[in-house]
Order: sequence, then C-alpha cells, then structure tokens
Amino acid sequence: MPPRYPIPTKDQFLSISCINVGVGPGGTTSMLARVSIVNYIGEKVLDAFVAPTMPVTDYRTPTTGISAEHLNSDAAIAFNALQQHVANMIKGKIIVGHSLWNDLSVLGIPHPAVATRDVALYVPFRNALSSPNQIIGLQTLMWHLMSRRIQDQQQNPLENARAALDLYRSHSTEWESAVSGGNWPSALPPSTFSRCYL
Repeated sequence: MPPRYPIPTKDQFLSISCINVGVGPGGTTSMLARVSIVNYIGEKVLDAFVAPTMPVTDYRTPTTGISAEHLNSDAAIAFNALQQHVANMIKGKIIVGHSLWNDLSVLGIPHPAVATRDVALYVPFRNALSSPNQIIGLQTLMWHLMSRRIQDQQQNPLENARAALDLYRSHSTEWESAVSGGNWPSALPPSTFSRCYL
C-alpha cells in the first residue's frame, strides 16, 4: 500500500517565527512587528520589520527588543506587501515552528494543517517532558531536549525559527514516517485558531 503522504524533501521546508507588539488599550492585542523565515539548513530567507497598521501602545521591548525606530524606519515593510510576500513564499511548503497558530494568526495567512510541523504540538516531545496535554515553551523544549539555552535576553525570531527547526530535525524521520502512514503525531492546535488552517 503506497504511503498516504510522500516523505517531503528538504527543499519543501521553511521554519517561521514572528515577534509581536501590543496595540489597543493596555497593549494586550498582538500586532505583527517582525517575521523571520529560514530554510531547512537554517539559512535566513527573510528577516523583516513590519510597519504598524495601528498605533503601537506597547512595544514589549524587554522581550521583543523592538522600539519605535525599528517599525517607523524606511526599512520596515508595509504589512500588506509583507503578507503577500510571505503567503507566496510558504505556498506549497511545509512550515516548521512553535505555536504556529500565533504566527499564522498575526500574518492573516491560513495554511494546510497537514503541511505544518509544530514542535509545540508534537506528542513525543510533550510525552518526553511528562506534559501530554500542555503547550511547552520553546525555551523549555530546547533546554530539556537539546541541552541548549535560547532567549536568555530578548526574543530573536531568527533564533526561534532555527531552534524549532533543530527540534524538528532531531525527530524528522519518526515524524515523517508517522505522517506518511496516516498517523498524525501531533495534538490539535487551540480550537479558537481553527481559521488559521486549511
């Protein structure tokens, strides 16, 4: 019996991570501020700041490292242009990341669920940390599964994208064998983000 899904090739993968700032009262609503994408071997494909579409009320600088200068500079890309660019880039690709529903939500780009590899949802990772029903932070996963510290200071989306990719690659054979056999090895993302998946 042929596999349900063929094993993907390395050039089909991109790893993505987004950093958000806060808008609205108290800065509690997230708005995309920076997006980074790397290829299967961790090479930077995209790393861009995003021009705000609403007034920023909290840059969340202690964790994001982002200030008004980053988003108001000539180098910041208009959201609509960046959204289209990223949509074209990931179309037909398998995207890797941590809590991908957050990234897809702020980007406003849905993606086929079967073409996602989310290290926050991968059941063997959760089981290894005895947390089968919990979303475990990327920093915790990296420390316990790869003995590597990340995000010691501020969040860096390039570092996050590469870290998620390293976690995926550490189990890629088992992960893809399960997918190919029709045995999806991941938990479901939060139901409130179902619109992010096709």
